[in-house]
Amino acid sequence: MTNLKDDLASLRIDHHARGGAPRRGVWITLAVLIAAAGAGLWFWTQRVQAAMVKTAAVTAQQGAGAAAGAVLNASGYVTARRRATVSSKVTGKVLAVFIEEGQAVRKGQVLARLDDSQTRAALAVAQAEEGASRRVAAEDEARLREAELTLKRRADLVKEGVIGKAELDAAEAQVESLRARIALARQQVEVAQSHVHMRQTDLNDMIVRAPFDGVAISKDAQPGEMISPVSAGGGFTRTGIGTIVDMSSLEIEVDVSESYINRVRPGQPVEAVLDAYPDWRIPAHVITTVPSADRQKATVRVRIGFESLEPRVLPDMGVKVSFLNDHPSAPATDAPRARLVVPKTAVRTEGGASILFVVKDDRVERRAVKVGAEDGDRVEIVSGVSAGERVVVDGPATLADGVRVKER
Repeated sequence: MTNLKDDLASLRIDHHARGGAPRRGVWITLAVLIAAAGAGLWFWTQRVQAAMVKTAAVTAQQGAGAAAGAVLNASGYVTARRRATVSSKVTGKVLAVFIEEGQAVRKGQVLARLDDSQTRAALAVAQAEEGASRRVAAEDEARLREAELTLKRRADLVKEGVIGKAELDAAEAQVESLRARIALARQQVEVAQSHVHMRQTDLNDMIVRAPFDGVAISKDAQPGEMISPVSAGGGFTRTGIGTIVDMSSLEIEVDVSESYINRVRPGQPVEAVLDAYPDWRIPAHVITTVPSADRQKATVRVRIGFESLEPRVLPDMGVKVSFLNDHPSAPATDAPRARLVVPKTAVRTEGGASILFVVKDDRVERRAVKVGAEDGDRVEIVSGVSAGERVVVDGPATLADGVRVKER
């Protein structure tokens, strides 16, 4: 009879005889699969997955933005060289305000009155003290005249031998004493006059007047409010009655990049265009370049004066200016040419060259461009792009040629 135990043992697989090659093959296959997955993930993130970008169109500017013969463009604001927030010299309660926004005022015109009841009372006391001092001085002067007559009579009596010299000396002493009292009284009168003048000045300070000819552009206080030349009393005390602007002192202030400040010089002709009136070209000229640079913005401030002023020009208006080339050898331009402009943020610098990323279908194309003059937050592109093309203005720093993008 066959032994069942031996039969089962004969069916057992010998692992040592099978060897380890199949197990090593499994690990190699698994490593290849992991490497392929990593390569696929890299390809997806770098080539397939689209980068989120913000784009803007290349626009062509004509007319006001591209003046004939312009060597530099900039933007700024209309400012007033003479502008004052008019306040009082003392803290007081406002009784009346006589200005409104847009009202023309003359130098010395009364703008407001403050409560002057206490000041008038102090002035009355000072005037009374002055009167008392004058009466004291008048009394001493009368006594001096009497003493001088007595002295003269005693001098005659001494000559006749009627009285002794001691009485003459006493009369002389009385005269000198009264003269000293009169000198003191006169000084007291002068002190009292100074007090009256001071109180009168305090009373005049209760009236707020215009410091120069101009136009009121704001009314900051109302009757019943407290006003002070300094900030006091928290938010319940005004520091000014209103703001006056001398319209004849209007000029333009613009910030020019340090890279182009060498194109600006005093007296240089300028063409200005207000944002409110884009078809109105205003002749102007450079007054001066402020001798200080802003290290954070890398700009220099330039002051520009109008050749003539009109009522349409108002303080704080936005304005664009074109610095013109008046050199005799400068070629004449028959008509202003169109300029291609893009936002400044679209231009990148790589290796000292300026580049743009132009969106074509769903990918970006790297282009080297030539940059021209700046105009506010936009910059002129002389060559490299065409009007209507869309360029990346905000995207990842790793953006490269051929990368897929998606506009947000």
